[in-house]
Amino acid sequence: AMAQAALGAAGLHFDELNKLRVLEPEVAAQTAQLREDCRAFVEKTAEFQNIVGNLIDLVDQLAKAVESEKMKAIGARNLLKSIAKQREAQEQQLRALIAEKKMQLERYRIEYETLCKIEADQNEFIDQFIFQK
Repeated sequence: AMAQAALGAAGLHFDELNKLRVLEPEVAAQTAQLREDCRAFVEKTAEFQNIVGNLIDLVDQLAKAVESEKMKAIGARNLLKSIAKQREAQEQQLRALIAEKKMQLERYRIEYETLCKIEADQNEFIDQFIFQK
């Protein structure tokens, strides 16, 4: 015991197998446990980094897919707008054509009425000419 105390004072200790050690057995066990805990922590950290990396990749893919769908939607909306503008232009053209045809119809109606009047006048003239004979 006295020898152990003298060795202990010199910083030397015996472990459970009676091997001479620089560290106290308890400190050596704590050191080994700490080393094991650190190794487990490093493994968990690497696993976490791997999971986060996969998550970032997945989010990037999702972002690209969303961007692609957004561009498709913008393209479709622009196409619809251009179709609507074309329809509007066609409608205006047709309205102008209808107005033009209505004016033409009115001219023909007036011309027809005038011709009817002329015909009636000529018939009256013919009747008077026949009765004079």
